[in-house]
Amino acid sequence: MAEIATRARVSVDTVYATRGRKPLLLREFVETAISGTENAVPAEQRDYVARVRSATSARDKITIYAHAITGIQERLAPVFLALRDAATTDQECAAMWAEIAKRRATNMGTFAADLRATGELRTDLSDQQVADIIWSMNATEYWVLLVRERAWTPAQFAAWLTDAWTRLLLA
Repeated sequence: MAEIATRARVSVDTVYATRGRKPLLLREFVETAISGTENAVPAEQRDYVARVRSATSARDKITIYAHAITGIQERLAPVFLALRDAATTDQECAAMWAEIAKRRATNMGTFAADLRATGELRTDLSDQQVADIIWSMNATEYWVLLVRERAWTPAQFAAWLTDAWTRLLLA
């Protein structure tokens, strides 16, 4: 919070008064990073979600989502990791981390069902398994490992994620 106040050239008290405690500020950062706008946009109103839902083939849905998540991770990673780390010592941040993880899992369940509706998914994988695979591989930690630590470009990551999900999930 002190670093945020310093960068904003205000007092820590001003940050608390205008934006709230750390968990609230982190939530706002997470939501705006995911949305890619100055204000949080609910998932069902995001452009990439509409494009995924309107695509007719599983391959197109996967491609759209893999590219979207790559763009999101470029904005989200530092904030998400800060929330994850804060969750180890702050109960409010831990509750928020758990809530966001649950929401991500629910959203991946919706995505898995959307993929299943194309008739192109492997029949030996349940929707829950499909959702879990996507949920794990779209995690910030995964992106950080490959893009930040192994120096992949975002374009390489998006192409690889598309290929991996296509090979893992489609019949």
